[in-house]
Amino acid sequence: MGSSERNRICFLLGIQNGCLPGGVVVEKGGVPCMLELFAFVARHGRYALAGGLLAGFLLPDIAQNLRPFLPQMILFLLFLTAFRIGAKATLLGLRNSFVALKVALIFQLVLPLVALAVFIPLGLSHTTFAIVIVLMLAAPSVTATPNITLLLGHDPEPAFRLLIVGTAILPLTIIPIFWLSPALGHLGDVFTVAVKLLMAIWCVVMFAFALRRVTFRTLNTRQTEALDGFTSLVLATVVIGLMSAVGPALQTAPLVVFQWVLVAVIANMGAQILAFLAFRKLGWGTVAVPFAVVAGNRNFALFLIALPAATTDPLLIFLGCYQVPMYLTALVMRRIFNTPNSASHTH
Repeated sequence: MGSSERNRICFLLGIQNGCLPGGVVVEKGGVPCMLELFAFVARHGRYALAGGLLAGFLLPDIAQNLRPFLPQMILFLLFLTAFRIGAKATLLGLRNSFVALKVALIFQLVLPLVALAVFIPLGLSHTTFAIVIVLMLAAPSVTATPNITLLLGHDPEPAFRLLIVGTAILPLTIIPIFWLSPALGHLGDVFTVAVKLLMAIWCVVMFAFALRRVTFRTLNTRQTEALDGFTSLVLATVVIGLMSAVGPALQTAPLVVFQWVLVAVIANMGAQILAFLAFRKLGWGTVAVPFAVVAGNRNFALFLIALPAATTDPLLIFLGCYQVPMYLTALVMRRIFNTPNSASHTH
């Protein structure tokens, strides 16, 4: 890494004379120093995600270098989430898994079928726009939704629960959707990818639970805050890699990138707002925010392996643009989600 690029990274992090804003020293060694650094990041985690987005645009070479490691980094994020929540809280949450199952079926089956019912009669089902919307709606939660929910100041466990349940039912929910719309790709390929994803998630989660049990059965406040800060840094690193397709496209076709950013913002944040209002209307106050975050932030990238090559390139650009509303959720949606009565009822 050159000195100019290193200086740009330091500028993005706000490091001056070896200190972060607020006097947190980052150049001295020692575990206490690292805990303080991570705790500082945790208190300003939503800005770290925005910094990751900015870095994705300003550091295209680093974004390209990170891209091959995205699957491993995303699974590592899931590991950190599972480690923080722990097996005990997860098992308690899964006792209410029937609620998560109903929500996952609405999100991943009913909504994409409704979208197809609109696109097919209009003759739009083969367009890139329709494919993007249907794939987004058919996908389960991204692994980062519990982390984003935490940055919003809400319990991440319901989002984690919906992530697990939604991923588990994906091999079944995709069957009618891909059968009705051959333009989406090959069902067999998607089914295989979904099963592999489910196995990978369960292996990572079980390992995280086991490690938590033998190391920190109970996390104190300082440890939890440090873990949240470290997770925010990993999230910011992931978003840099996810922006790898946007930088080159922005130089060659900026108008196209702007159009896809607009589509991504409306689809992502629009789904979050509608879901939040619906769940709050139902009286599901304590899960309204976590479930709403999942509604807009979906892991449709796993479908790319099954798509025809002709549709892959524009979808990669949209995938990069999709990171903009996803990682700005913690900044932009906070005022909407933290309205009165947003956690007035338990479900």
